[in-house]
Amino acid sequence: MTVSSFKVGSIPVIETATTPISDPRSLYTRAGPEPKTVTLPVGFKKEPDCRAVERETIFEQDVAIPMRDGVVLRADVFRPAGAGARELPAIVHYSPYGKTGTGAFDVAFIPGRVGIARGDVSGYQSFEAFDPIEWVLHDYAVVNVDARGTYSSEGNIKFWGTAEGRDGHDVIEHIAQLPWCSGKVALTGNSWLTMTQWFIAAERPPHLACMMPLEGVSDLYRENLLRGGVPYPAFFGLLGSWLFGNTQREDIAAMIAKYPFMNDYWEDKRANISLIQVPAYVLASMSTMLHTVGSLRGFDEIPHDKKWLRIHATHEWHDLYQKHSIVDFKKFLDFYMKGKTSNGWEATPKVRASVIRYNADPIPNLEFTAWPIPEAKDTKLYLSADNTLLPDSSSVVSGQQSYQSDAKGLFFDADGEELSFTYVFPKQTRLIGNTKAVLYMSCPDYDDLDVFVILRKADKNGKVLRHLNVPFAELKAAAAAGDGMDTAKSVEDVPLINPLQYIGPSGILRASHRAIDESKSKHNFPVHKHTEESQQKVKPGQVVKLEIGIWPAGIQFEAGERLVLRISGHDMRLPEFDSLRGVFEETNKGKHVVHVGGEYDSHIVLPLLEV
Repeated sequence: MTVSSFKVGSIPVIETATTPISDPRSLYTRAGPEPKTVTLPVGFKKEPDCRAVERETIFEQDVAIPMRDGVVLRADVFRPAGAGARELPAIVHYSPYGKTGTGAFDVAFIPGRVGIARGDVSGYQSFEAFDPIEWVLHDYAVVNVDARGTYSSEGNIKFWGTAEGRDGHDVIEHIAQLPWCSGKVALTGNSWLTMTQWFIAAERPPHLACMMPLEGVSDLYRENLLRGGVPYPAFFGLLGSWLFGNTQREDIAAMIAKYPFMNDYWEDKRANISLIQVPAYVLASMSTMLHTVGSLRGFDEIPHDKKWLRIHATHEWHDLYQKHSIVDFKKFLDFYMKGKTSNGWEATPKVRASVIRYNADPIPNLEFTAWPIPEAKDTKLYLSADNTLLPDSSSVVSGQQSYQSDAKGLFFDADGEELSFTYVFPKQTRLIGNTKAVLYMSCPDYDDLDVFVILRKADKNGKVLRHLNVPFAELKAAAAAGDGMDTAKSVEDVPLINPLQYIGPSGILRASHRAIDESKSKHNFPVHKHTEESQQKVKPGQVVKLEIGIWPAGIQFEAGERLVLRISGHDMRLPEFDSLRGVFEETNKGKHVVHVGGEYDSHIVLPLLEV
């Protein structure tokens, strides 16, 4: 670990050695760049069980792309053979995970491959990116770029921010000048590939024709890494260790430890969405514990009307390769990249949202004019000491409820020391949008409280439900031997990890971080300042008001079904990967007390839509 000469504003960035590309997990067999061009004939397969090439394809390996500071990045380019000069629009994926089938990350990381069988893809795709063998069929070139510092790209790895935005700008402008390119470039991809898009598009590269942020964080501190002011270094520690290169990378875990409050470094990792000018196809889902708020903030803050939002009910990696998704993606890209303005894209509803039913199939593509949904009605439910949620504050039973705040959470959806408050829906209702919890709490034993809340759905008999993100039959069909899904007999055997099972939207807040930033807050979703100057420690026994934003949801309840609000001192979400189970580091001590009734009108505000 070293403090580098690289600074963000006034903050020197801590760096650490990147895992070398010689590590066998990198799946990188070359000692360095090996530029070459080969032709992939029709019928060729990268591996025997992969999708075959369906159109003769030119594959250019390790193409050099110079940056403004002299660093050279490397990219693989796939383009249909026989295309004329200046003919092809380019789809660019800017990724740190390894281009063209290299790298440790793959859908095989997840049992059942999130429903994507090996034969569904060619093996030439980058992780979280379009399959080039699919898109050359549609007369596009696909450019997979190894981000700065990864594999044979020079420089040190940057974790998003304006520095990565500038690199992406330079990539786009270089690609646009290549002899085969029409001059129109689009950005696509999930997760990191979306997170980078927000920053690249804010740099306004002249040849960026449109963007497809297909689920991604847009404010690293507030939405993910220190949500509610509570650090979560384990996920990013794992992520960082699985990036490969021969130089240095930002040490995000060390930066959390040294700089736990908002500063220039963390503000630089909040994308300035208001600078984005190009048309955007924004994808979101409720099932991710990583990206939902970032995707929806991105859509909301893009400052023009050439933007569309689709909220699906599966997992981002699953959705990426579905036939209906590809048709939709192509329609958008054809409109803005090829000038096919008669294809009807602009008549697409501005917002298409799915609602999850848990005990029945999701309802996809409900059409709305805007997000948040203007038809949804804010509804207050008050916490009562008899563990109910009531629409009438005068009926609330006043009192206190408590839990042991330092009980360890193991992420198995079966932990103790969680308070529950329940509401029974009298008629069919949809919860769609942001929920806010307003809780009056105290701790007799310590000067701070890390508070975790989650909304769950229960059936008419009180059974708390989970939503399967990928159809069970697809998980079974795609499963590899020994991955756990190959022997699964029913949905009860599906591993309890977030990519496969969604339990409900959550909220997190450290009480000392409770000061609200009104300039960044959204309707029904408070955003907090998180500065050192705004910290407010809690005196033992002092009752404080906590306003906690609960992530957006799209859930349908039938008459008699139940909403359950849970409150605890530990994270109640499922882990992203099994190796992260139970590693969340709680700092709570002693009892947390929730005060309800009378002067302490603890409540939640839900956006409800009667059906």
